[in-house]
Amino acid sequence: SWAAGQTEEEVYAAVGLQWIPPELRENRGELEAAEKGSLPLPLDRSDIKGDLHVHTKESDGTFTMEQMAGAAMKLGYEYMAVTDHSKAIGIARGLDEARITAQMNAVDEFNAKLKRQKKKFTVLKATEVDIKADGTLDHPEEVLRRLDIVVASVHSGFRMSMDEMTKRVVKAIRTGLINILGHPTGRLLGEREPFPIDLEKVMEEAKKHNTALELNSYPDRLDLNDVHCMLAKEKGVLVAISTDSHSIHHLGNIEYGIHVARRGWLEKKDVLNTRPLAELIKTLKKR
Repeated sequence: SWAAGQTEEEVYAAVGLQWIPPELRENRGELEAAEKGSLPLPLDRSDIKGDLHVHTKESDGTFTMEQMAGAAMKLGYEYMAVTDHSKAIGIARGLDEARITAQMNAVDEFNAKLKRQKKKFTVLKATEVDIKADGTLDHPEEVLRRLDIVVASVHSGFRMSMDEMTKRVVKAIRTGLINILGHPTGRLLGEREPFPIDLEKVMEEAKKHNTALELNSYPDRLDLNDVHCMLAKEKGVLVAISTDSHSIHHLGNIEYGIHVARRGWLEKKDVLNTRPLAELIKTLKKR
């Protein structure tokens, strides 16, 4: 006999299933979960409280910190991390110690100004530090310790074997200095394949050191992908959904990351930047 209903929800109910959001219809266990009524509660745009990967004019972005913060406030965010490149990336005008120290002071001044204006918004001192070929980080430890957030990424030496690349990233995570591993597979859609890396091993290490993995929402990246998101959830590793914005016009790309996260069964609790500021700071302090 045919199951009938005016809406999809009614059809699902007629066969004793919880309605399955379209993004989850991939034959990855959603039917069993729907039978039990244990499907994930899909992430919503309003769950995101801030962006933790944003570039400014100081490196290869096109707007100032103040302009980026203004755009982030318009999105209703509570916070934004300024993650300009470290010096290894000459082409991106990466910051050396003197420049990142000056930037930290500028962030303090800007936050003080926001407070005076009674704005409920905070800029977090941060960096996108390079993970060098030998697994060391491109800023000294004492600089990284003074930041609120450390995003660490591989931007070079993509031709390593899986074993070498995995060891490189694991070594960086083991410093205990990294909050977020940026675009963990390095893919650029239509341009560059992901580099070979054992993400399962990386996630196991990330779990030990309270390191989150990024879901980079930049349309060319979408890295982590949906399958990786499911794996991170299974391993108990937090995912940070960020935009890697280089312009005020990129901040809205968070939508793409949210779509990927929904396909990957991520819920609010699985995502680092769904936390309000005070809770975020507490979570970050664990590194």
